[in-house]
Amino acid sequence: MEENWKIAGKTLRSRLIVGTGKYADQSILPQVMQAAETDVVTVAVRRMNLAGMPENIMDSIPADAVLMPNTSGARNAAEAVRIARLAKAAGYGDWIKIEVIGDARYLLPDNQETIEATRILAAEGFTVFPYMNPDLYAARALVAAGATAIMPLGAPIGSNRGLETQAMLRILLAELPDMPIIVDAGIGRPSEAAAAMEMGAAAVMVNTAIASAKEPVKMAAAFAKAVAAGRLAYLAGPGSRRETAVASSPLTGFLRREPNHEQC
Repeated sequence: MEENWKIAGKTLRSRLIVGTGKYADQSILPQVMQAAETDVVTVAVRRMNLAGMPENIMDSIPADAVLMPNTSGARNAAEAVRIARLAKAAGYGDWIKIEVIGDARYLLPDNQETIEATRILAAEGFTVFPYMNPDLYAARALVAAGATAIMPLGAPIGSNRGLETQAMLRILLAELPDMPIIVDAGIGRPSEAAAAMEMGAAAVMVNTAIASAKEPVKMAAAFAKAVAAGRLAYLAGPGSRRETAVASSPLTGFLRREPNHEQC
């Protein structure tokens, strides 16, 4: 079993990325991160302390975490680029998750604006992780624009509805074998995270499912185990599916017909 994975020059232990939004009490975040065994943490730039505000979510994030600021709130490429530059200027590194959402009802990412933001920021040296609708042509455009990985949604963000886009995710995994694909948004159960990993996803991103659980710390631990199990299953190579039953042990000699003594 592989011990680590490498992306953008960093060696990570875990393939579970955890978000920091929606917690009723953000002071629980260190416990959540520890239980999730995560290396990478996403946080909205607008919640970071960029202007000396007294409350700073960064105080609740472990110092050794790899930060992936996100551009939550951006409605177009220009806004996403400005937010990313602010985060980098404030000292939060060059990893950036691009979120461009102009739809207030379904919160679906705008693929075209995301492609443009990715092109600009990648050219400036950012390590770009774009959140996107799982569309093959848009994914190819993001690769060409310089994305480090792509983050297609499993279902609408915050919905906990699982892998509703599974068929499209499988297409991306098949057609972009060299691009890390991180399933983001909609995963609501550890079993769904395991399923995404079994399909061949490089990682999964989880926020709402953990934050909205009755016991977030326990749920974080459950997701950590599910992601590890799903990855191990993918590496093991699951057996093929069949339409008919196949006995796991030979039946020869067990179901043989007994002689009819009355006819002897």
